Amino acid sequence: MNKLSHLEPSSVWTYFEDICQVPRPSKKEEKIIKFLMDFAEKHNLEAKKDHIGNVLIKKGATEGKEHVKAVVLQSHIDMVCEKNNETKFDFDNDAIKPWVDGEWVKAEGTTLGSDDGIGMAAQMALLTATDIAHGPIECLFTVDEETGLTGAFELKEGFFEARTLINLDSEDEGELFIGCAGGIDTIAQFPFTYESTLENGFAFKVKVTGLKGGHSGDEIHKGLGNANKILNRYLWEMTNQYEMRLSEIDGGNLRNAIARESSAICVVPQKFKEQSRIAFNVLFHDVQMELKATEPGLRMKLESVDLPSKVIDLDTQKRLLNALYACPHGVIEMSRDIEGLVETSTNLASIKMKEDFILVTTSQRSSVESAKDDIANMVLSVFQLAGADVRHSDGYPGWTPNTESEVLKITKDSYVNLFGEEPLVRAIHAGLECGLFLEKYPGMDMISFGPTIRGAHSPDERINIETVQKFWKHLIDVLDNIA
Repeated sequence: MNKLSHLEPSSVWTYFEDICQVPRPSKKEEKIIKFLMDFAEKHNLEAKKDHIGNVLIKKGATEGKEHVKAVVLQSHIDMVCEKNNETKFDFDNDAIKPWVDGEWVKAEGTTLGSDDGIGMAAQMALLTATDIAHGPIECLFTVDEETGLTGAFELKEGFFEARTLINLDSEDEGELFIGCAGGIDTIAQFPFTYESTLENGFAFKVKVTGLKGGHSGDEIHKGLGNANKILNRYLWEMTNQYEMRLSEIDGGNLRNAIARESSAICVVPQKFKEQSRIAFNVLFHDVQMELKATEPGLRMKLESVDLPSKVIDLDTQKRLLNALYACPHGVIEMSRDIEGLVETSTNLASIKMKEDFILVTTSQRSSVESAKDDIANMVLSVFQLAGADVRHSDGYPGWTPNTESEVLKITKDSYVNLFGEEPLVRAIHAGLECGLFLEKYPGMDMISFGPTIRGAHSPDERINIETVQKFWKHLIDVLDNIA
């Protein structure tokens, strides 16, 4: 405890460390909701919780700011739960273990939860501060942002009163976000039956590990490897050339994370034992060369295992592997309006075996609604052609940039006055909850900014210490300047 309280601003880091002690997986936010409600009661702050678990905590204006317009500060309370294979950790019960590594704060073998724990910590620090000038503040804490935007979807009109919103869920200090992509998931199911395995076959497990992974919106343009796509290249070749049969497959985890690890258990006739190893070594070399600039930590391993008693039926295996090969992944289109912005992308997120079907989850994003539908239908058609049962999620809208925004002008001027340089104003390819807020509160004036976070949604997640101090200074100056 108190490993971070010596950092500045002390109040923000202390609350962040407190938040790290409370388990908060998506869809299991009961403990962090209670933590927030207890916090409000302890500090005599007005608080309420809605039917889905969103929490709103209010604080009145400081002296002389009573007539300033109200502002709602917003963050989400859930976190992505990813860990390294060798890390023993129970996200439902264990506390995150943050530590300082030079200029960064990291966690021991797991995601850190700075996305969006640092936003929550800033809200809590403001709610308890006695030396910061501001008008009426409403702090909105939403549930289940990471796996379904459930809190934003379920938010009812009138839950808060302010018509200016500052979202604290951005990951690049010095950048102000005024728009985001909308998204939709495309999910395929391949029903299968088991067949008896090959007699006297050579059984082996093949694994792809060591990839960086990361956020499927923010980092989709970086040329990172997708473990599912890499593994499938090998499985497809083995099926078509060496009579390989698939017994198990498992890859990726989260719809909004690029797959870092993937594995399969396979069987080939003994006569192809050597060829299977040679093909593996050739592919490993090829992929290493292809990704040497972006994925120097890539590891692939083939090891013999006990012969499994059953394998997936051959028809399903072929249809599955063909579909995974054909399924697009990565950037589909760059924006023609905003230089450097990914407009449309898709992520082959996870492959999971259930009792009698294989579940493939993909996620599509675009800042153009029609393009979002187009790429989602492209992915759907691939899996339909392969005979899978396919469906789309409900999806969520994007947030169209408003360059005439009043809060944008205030926030931009504040940054220039504080730091002597212009912030970058841009849209983000990731999905923020702002698009859904705009549906419920038409005309809402919104902006999003935050400190620098890298490796979000992976165990490499880290937050830059210096930028937290700048973020905090910027935030309180913006609140002081809102009239």
